[in-house]
Amino acid sequence: MYLNHEEFVKQALKEDIGRGDLFVRVTKPKEVSGYILAKSDGVFAGEEYLLAMQNLFDVEFSFNVNDGESFKKGEKLVLIKGNSKSLLSLERTILNIVLHASSIATHTNRFVQKISKYGVKLLDTRKTRPLLREFEKYAIRCGGGINHRMGLDDCLMLKDTHLKTIENLDAFMVEVRAKIPFTAKVEIECEDFESAQRAMAAGADIVMCDNMTPSQIREVVAFRDEKYPHILLEASGNVTLESIEEIAKTGVDAISSGSTIHQACWIDLSMKLEG
Repeated sequence: MYLNHEEFVKQALKEDIGRGDLFVRVTKPKEVSGYILAKSDGVFAGEEYLLAMQNLFDVEFSFNVNDGESFKKGEKLVLIKGNSKSLLSLERTILNIVLHASSIATHTNRFVQKISKYGVKLLDTRKTRPLLREFEKYAIRCGGGINHRMGLDDCLMLKDTHLKTIENLDAFMVEVRAKIPFTAKVEIECEDFESAQRAMAAGADIVMCDNMTPSQIREVVAFRDEKYPHILLEASGNVTLESIEEIAKTGVDAISSGSTIHQACWIDLSMKLEG
């Protein structure tokens, strides 16, 4: 079950504030202003969640950069006004949201820049932190990537573990088409040219070239182009910034990588209050 933006913000604040911010007990409220400062370059993400926070608390955000836009070190990314008690209680959650999302967006955009000239799409995966899938996949979109499956219910992917349980792929695919939603696609993971041939012949909508070399992928692409031009091809497996461009040159439609999330390192942002 996915949380909407406001519920996500409430849960994040519940974790941080607990039974109440102790600083709030000993201070009087006053109107203050501040900003989020970029201390490194990056791509911004988190706007939608800050706007949800604005709907819930006495705080107002003005964005100098919007989701998906690049920024430079030294820029004031978001201007903030509000009640001092609210703003100081929200500070860490504000920064955690923007830092986490912008770090993923920044890392994702590095991959996108490597392959965009080849017309190849960058996809994410289900390798997300538990309960953060919607948030992390939102950050992927801000970085220029495209979401793959949100879960097991929107596309049937047959991985190597699934295939071990299937005795007759052709017969299985007939049953699949009779039982899954008409709009749902079937993707089959393949480790070599022969398995890709079988998957295409069985009626896959998408064939994943998993951990294949660029030369193996080119062979699959050539076969697809000749026999099954309607089938989409995805490449995956240990995709890095160093290897992704060579993979894009093979002619696949998309490349998926979990590292856009699990290898993203936090950029440097901070919040400053003005006197």
